[in-house]
Amino acid sequence: MSTTDPKHILIIMGSPRKGNTFHACEMFREYLEQEIPVQCEYIWLKDLNLHPCRGCLLCFTKGEQACPIHDDIPGIQEKMRKADAVIFASPVYAMNVPSQLKLMIDRLSFTFHRPEYFDKKAFLIATTGALGHEDVLKYLADVAGIWGFEVVGKAGMVTPIPVPAHLAERNRKTLQQTAHTFSAALKRTRRRSPGLKDVIIFHGQRAAFSQLKAVSPADYHYWNEKGWLDKKVKFFVPVPVNPLSHAIGVLVEWIAAKKVRKDLIQNPGANE
Repeated sequence: MSTTDPKHILIIMGSPRKGNTFHACEMFREYLEQEIPVQCEYIWLKDLNLHPCRGCLLCFTKGEQACPIHDDIPGIQEKMRKADAVIFASPVYAMNVPSQLKLMIDRLSFTFHRPEYFDKKAFLIATTGALGHEDVLKYLADVAGIWGFEVVGKAGMVTPIPVPAHLAERNRKTLQQTAHTFSAALKRTRRRSPGLKDVIIFHGQRAAFSQLKAVSPADYHYWNEKGWLDKKVKFFVPVPVNPLSHAIGVLVEWIAAKKVRKDLIQNPGANE
C-alpha cells in the first residue's frame, strides 16, 4: 500500500442505535478525512448473528476452530485482520459497554491468550449521558492492548439530552484534536515501544503458557510457534524495550513461573 492509498478503518459499533455514539464516529470520520485518505467500514454488532460464550474452554484447549458456536464471530476476526486500524465505539450502559459489545469480547476471549493484531492501530470512542466513559475507555484500552493492537488514542464525550452548547463545543474539539493524533499515528509505520504494563503482561503470560502444554495446549503451541517462549525474546514484536521495563518484566516472569509450578504441583494431574 502506498502512502496515498486510503487507510482502511473498521468501526466496530457497540451501540444498538444510530445515536450519540454513531454521530460522534461520523464527526470523527469527517475530521479524519481532512487529515488523511481513509475508507471507513462499519460493523453494527446489533445486526449480526452472535451468540453468548458457553464457557466450555475449547478455544483454550483445542483452538478457536473447535468452538461449538457457529455464528458471525469469525467474520469479525477477518475484518479486523484486513483493516489498517479499528475504532471501538461504545456508549456507556450501566457503567460498562453494551451487551452486544461485551458479547463479542467474551467470544474472542482466546485472543487475550493468543494476541495477533500487532500491525493494527486502535482508537477508542465512548459516549455517556453523565458518567462512566473513562471506565469504558480504560476497559476497551485493556482489551485492545492485550489483543495486540497499538492503542493510539481515545475520545470520551458527555452527551446528555439535550447537549448544552458548551459541551457540544468541547466534544467537537475533542474529536478534532484526537482525529489529528490518530491520523499522525496512521502515517507512522513503525510501532511504538511498549510501556511497562505491556512488558509485564508479556512476561507474565510467558511464565504461564510455557508450563501449560497439557492444560491449554492451543495457547502453548501458539506461543511456541510464534517464538515467544524463547527467553531471548523481549516482547511480542521486535521493537526496542526499555531496559528497566525489561528487568521488571523478567522479575515478574520469574515470580509468576514459580507460582504456576507450585499450582501444578498441588494439582499434579493438571499438566500430565
